[in-house]
Amino acid sequence: MPKKSEKPLIEIKDLTKWFPVKEGMFSPVKSYVRAVDGVDLQVFKGETLGIVGESGCGKTTLGRVLLGLIPRTTGSIIFDGEDIRKIRKKDLRRRMQIVFQDPGGSMNPRMSVRSIVGEPLQVNGMSDGAKLTAIVGDLLNSVGLKKAHMTRFPHEFSGGQKQRIALARALALEPEFILLDEPTSALDVSIQAQVLNLLLDIQKKHDLTYVFIAHDLAVVRHISDRVAVMYLGKVVELADAEEIYKNPVHAYTKALIAAIPVPDPTIPRNENLLEGDVPSSINPPKGCAFGHRVSHPNWEKSIGIDLSLHEISPGHYVQMCPCCTDILDK
Repeated sequence: MPKKSEKPLIEIKDLTKWFPVKEGMFSPVKSYVRAVDGVDLQVFKGETLGIVGESGCGKTTLGRVLLGLIPRTTGSIIFDGEDIRKIRKKDLRRRMQIVFQDPGGSMNPRMSVRSIVGEPLQVNGMSDGAKLTAIVGDLLNSVGLKKAHMTRFPHEFSGGQKQRIALARALALEPEFILLDEPTSALDVSIQAQVLNLLLDIQKKHDLTYVFIAHDLAVVRHISDRVAVMYLGKVVELADAEEIYKNPVHAYTKALIAAIPVPDPTIPRNENLLEGDVPSSINPPKGCAFGHRVSHPNWEKSIGIDLSLHEISPGHYVQMCPCCTDILDK
């Protein structure tokens, strides 16, 4: 799908997040976990950017750095033309929200739904009392729940209902941007579809911008305008959702798509599945990390060359290397 606006709401430039590794609390830093290692991305106003990859690829860390929940090591994050470090935290929280993978874990079990959804409004001094109750009721209705639910507690709801409550809380401050960190991975397939359709309806109604983090490529395809594929802290391919599924270029992207389950057992499976172990992000290999993982015969040729993203067709970017992109041989 084409991006919905030519104006980027978020610009990420050469972003890194390295976590120090120590042998003890007071010992010197021994090494670093390179969770995010040089990421350049743009998120356009009104679009959904999907970020996919295996567990440990750095996608959740990228999302949390993006929201300022954890500090970045280097690089810049520009939100609506301004560095997020220069935006007051109170203002940033009103404009950028997050929905977590485990909605129950992000809720105080001793708080009622009215308190959970209404807390952002109270903290920001925007509403209280009867007015707050009315706003919470409207928010619950907007996510497919009932006003009567606001007197209940988190343990009284199913996983899908808890995710709707978390979404209502995220919408309370009328944000411009919502980070969705694997919001459907803990839900049944039928409930996943309901939540995804709800997210699309809410995005259209409120003119929201999403970053949707997931490891399920089928889910990402359903909701995303563009998709960024991450591997070991780096983006290896970026394109429109349909383009990246119909014409993947990087070997890692092809392997992820080949691993999507096919519901028809009579259809032969593509055996181009992932092999080898993911290299350590503490001591990543030189050159192309995926080529090293699969022991590609051309891996050594990738050492020392430029592995940044290159545009190979309009809007389609890929990390160019001699072992993971066939386009170099053409």
